[in-house]
Amino acid sequence: MTMNPCFLQVFFTRFKPHILIIFTQVGYTFLYFFIDASFKHGMNPHVHITYRQILATITLLPFAYFLERKLRPRITLALLLEIFFLSLMGVTLSINTYFASLKYTSPTFITSMLNTVAGLTFVIAVMFRLEVVEFENPKGIAKVMGTLVSLGGVLIMTFYKGPIIKSVCHPLIHIQHKATYYLHEDWLKGSLLTVSSCLSWAISYILQAFTLKRYPAPLSLTTWMNMFGAAQTAFYTVLTQRKAGVWNLGLNIDLWAIIYAGIMCSGIIIYIQLWCTEEKGPVFVTMYNPLCSILVALLAYFVFGQKLYFGSIVGGVIVIIGLYLLLWGKQDDDQKLQNKSPLESDSLHQTSKQPHLIPN
Repeated sequence: MTMNPCFLQVFFTRFKPHILIIFTQVGYTFLYFFIDASFKHGMNPHVHITYRQILATITLLPFAYFLERKLRPRITLALLLEIFFLSLMGVTLSINTYFASLKYTSPTFITSMLNTVAGLTFVIAVMFRLEVVEFENPKGIAKVMGTLVSLGGVLIMTFYKGPIIKSVCHPLIHIQHKATYYLHEDWLKGSLLTVSSCLSWAISYILQAFTLKRYPAPLSLTTWMNMFGAAQTAFYTVLTQRKAGVWNLGLNIDLWAIIYAGIMCSGIIIYIQLWCTEEKGPVFVTMYNPLCSILVALLAYFVFGQKLYFGSIVGGVIVIIGLYLLLWGKQDDDQKLQNKSPLESDSLHQTSKQPHLIPN
């Protein structure tokens, strides 16, 4: 029995955004294990980020140059400083603290914590009046409740570890610790670093909403951010790492992790997410974030034999419940935006629509 090619074409056309965004979550899942293996092999996280952002800049530059030649406005000193600060929050602080937390926690914990970015972004958006909360509307209450439930899940993951879930099988892949970077597990310190990373990302999303109004060229803006992020991280690394050998690369997992992160995650995946955001909106892209948490937890536990704590499971489930409460509450915003005339939509965009997200 053969599948009708016409059916496959219709199926792919109809579900193309869903298929592509699921692909991005699978891509991010493997990223966590690439960098985890690289850091355990001896790669300095800040050096990895510098090389990754340089490669991402080189990868995105030709696409940004040719595809957005008519979209890019003139760069002024004020706009350049604004992009520099946006890069500091959205690339340098967020990614460096994010990777630094791997020293004290695990990929499973970190990916679960990332589900709070949507809630944090919502809180900051309300403060800047980019979001409207109608307490007389059940969905308005759901926005607030979803945010509070999500943050409650984070507190559980941070302060309650619980018993270790017993492994049901031997790990299929075992990674040797050759570096002193992974000294010891410190759940509280790792949690604070992860929360700092999530907060930096949330702030950067709000900043992006303002910057994109003055520089409406997403690929070019992402290229600028990667370039500034590489320079900022390199400057910090030079100040803190006195050994010249820390910049050396060999034909090993360190190089493959940089290539994968730079081309796949900061290149292909960014393009897919931007396309899906334009087609279906940023809420659609955010809805699939928990899939990455689930995939990382399954791979970490069954394939790599990493520890899985009961507190992480409970907190992760609560975070996901809160996230979907928030997303359910935002459905009316997206429907209103689609039903409005172009002039009304622009007005509603200023108050209701979630900021346009540029992933890093």
